[in-house]
Amino acid sequence: MRTPPPVSSGRPTVHGNLDSHWERRLRGGTIAVDRTLDLHGYSLDAAWEAIDRVIEQAIGAGDRVVLLVTGHHRPGEPPVQRGKIRAAVHDWLAVSRHADRIAAVRSAHRRHGGGGSLYLILRR
Repeated sequence: MRTPPPVSSGRPTVHGNLDSHWERRLRGGTIAVDRTLDLHGYSLDAAWEAIDRVIEQAIGAGDRVVLLVTGHHRPGEPPVQRGKIRAAVHDWLAVSRHADRIAAVRSAHRRHGGGGSLYLILRR
């Protein structure tokens, strides 16, 4: 079992630049999601492994858009019992073995889960 990378206190480190066509589609929620991973009920270790696996599968299949359903981040004093995955996911993606294949990470449109979900846009 792989150990998840440490979680930093900084904010998202995987932003990426997308052209205006992509940005418009993301903002409007008209993006076609190729693959979805719902992380509700996962432990931190299991979530890290599932994210790594789904990105690997998406790359292998030639998918461009992965929807990660993380749940909403619950800010607060440690130990935060809910929202740990959401708080860690950006850092995990930045140090992932697939980081160079991730073009951008964006918050999902509300039809795809809003603030509780993320779009991962993969490079071709």
